[in-house]
Amino acid sequence: MAINETHQAKTMSTAMSTATNTATAGTATERPVPRWAVTVARLIPLIGLPVCLWRLPVGFGFLMGMDVPRAQQPLWLTVPYVLTLSLLSEAFALLCSGLVRRWGEVVPDAVPVFGGRRIAPSVVIVPATVAGLALTLLTVDWVLCILGIAGFSDVGYTNGWWRALAATVSGLFALWGPLVLALTYSYYRRRCGPAN
Repeated sequence: MAINETHQAKTMSTAMSTATNTATAGTATERPVPRWAVTVARLIPLIGLPVCLWRLPVGFGFLMGMDVPRAQQPLWLTVPYVLTLSLLSEAFALLCSGLVRRWGEVVPDAVPVFGGRRIAPSVVIVPATVAGLALTLLTVDWVLCILGIAGFSDVGYTNGWWRALAATVSGLFALWGPLVLALTYSYYRRRCGPAN
């Protein structure tokens, strides 16, 4: 009787171990992802969110303290534009998590025809690098405008509080490009670098 119970316990232990390995195999990357990269991938949608929220009142005609003439476009045009721009920004920010997840290396099984196929590193690295560089240009523009360098200037604001809030919100957004480039470099090292 004791031998049978021992055999059942071993069988259950093996089954649980196999289930755990199968579960982690579905989510694990080929090589370990650095902890900092996972943290950065989680932060990117959060640093993009304030600028998305900042845009929403502007779409409804509230200028958020900007000292500019009110736009003449009707709400039926500005509201969908601003909502679409904000949703796309957050979608692209969430897409950055593919740089630290398995679905950035292997097409998920749920995708018809291509499910389970390995993704060539260049298919991820090239667009991520281009996007990171384009967003970094926005960072450079933000720095030049905030500091008033080389004739660049920011829009006027009705008071210093609005200016400080706008600088903070857009400053967070300006971090997006360099963070995407850092994640892309980490992805490149993990997928294309020599095995350790």
